Amino acid sequence: MHIIPRALTSAASIAVVCGTLTAALWLAPVAPAAADEASIAEGKKIAFDRKKGNCLACHMIDDGSLPGNIGPPLAAMKQRFPDRADLRRQIADARLRNPTTIMPPFGAHGILSGAEIDKITDYIHSL
Repeated sequence: MHIIPRALTSAASIAVVCGTLTAALWLAPVAPAAADEASIAEGKKIAFDRKKGNCLACHMIDDGSLPGNIGPPLAAMKQRFPDRADLRRQIADARLRNPTTIMPPFGAHGILSGAEIDKITDYIHSL
């Protein structure tokens, strides 16, 4: 009689652990902190891709065309985000800093992989 509740408790514990590990994977940086030119170029390509980052839909970026004005302009990013890891967390899931944001949680929803988020972070941090 106590087997079913115990099994449900165990299953719930496993689900919590798996969810925590999954969140850790998309929040944790995959690439080294120093960005190289190739990673920055790949990040720009992903950021401008309408099926991936699509940053221009909401943000003005100096070298982008037809930018949106919903989000802040992406300029002086090293000054705004001196800690690159903070910028990466913002891109991965902006809800962590602002629960009512309209920015998609790119990492949490699997829109971008951890490696893609790293490359976009390299690009955006270079602006």
